[in-house]
Amino acid sequence: MTQQRAATPDRLVGADRVLAVLAELARHPGGIGLEEMARTVASAKPTVHRALASLRRAGFASQDGYGRYVLGDEFLRLAFAHHETRPDHVRVLPILRALCERYGETVHYATLDGRSVVYRSKLDPPVGAVRLNSVIGGRNPAHCTAVGKMLLAGLLRDERAVRDWIGDRPLERPTERSAATAEDLHAELEQVRANGYAVDDQENEPGVNCLAVPVYLTSPTVPSGAISISGLVYRMPVGELADDLPAIRALVAGSTETP
Repeated sequence: MTQQRAATPDRLVGADRVLAVLAELARHPGGIGLEEMARTVASAKPTVHRALASLRRAGFASQDGYGRYVLGDEFLRLAFAHHETRPDHVRVLPILRALCERYGETVHYATLDGRSVVYRSKLDPPVGAVRLNSVIGGRNPAHCTAVGKMLLAGLLRDERAVRDWIGDRPLERPTERSAATAEDLHAELEQVRANGYAVDDQENEPGVNCLAVPVYLTSPTVPSGAISISGLVYRMPVGELADDLPAIRALVAGSTETP
């Protein structure tokens, strides 16, 4: 019986070779020479040169003043145009999948709308999911959810801003742990700013806690929304999530780098 061999770089042909060269260009923002490219994709220099010529004609590759090849402006234009027009609930899915797989808990992506958060995306693990009251398109009071407090912390920078935001309507209190006054909420938002993350310690649902971090899909400085990991208190204390914050941030950052 003849054993099937896996495809190797030196067997790349036609469009596959062109795509391999394009992918390698993306790994070298400072540029890459023809010889190094040929060596990396394990192909002859004339063959790689033809692939690069095809990419240059399409505007997907160009050469700098030193003859090194870089990604072309047309490729970057298409990539960023596609990235900017994709709905945020689609662009955030790789992050949600990564977090859901790591922690085996329900994850959300939410945005702020007035006094509420709107859940734009939600992902449950295949087994053992917590049955939460959140649904895609649903709302919860911003001040007693981790995602809401994460986003409010950037908007309400002092107690006066908090009071103006509350206005003459009392804060909803889904549980006895929910913030009841402007002073309470201001203190919590101060803590969020100090920590760089927000928590919901059974403030929206009894027995459920969450940790949320901001996500930047459209701007490097203004969050487009926030992502939370939610779980039952007895099996996933929020303190354990806080201890794992560097890993959470790395997953969020790593999954938003690629359009």
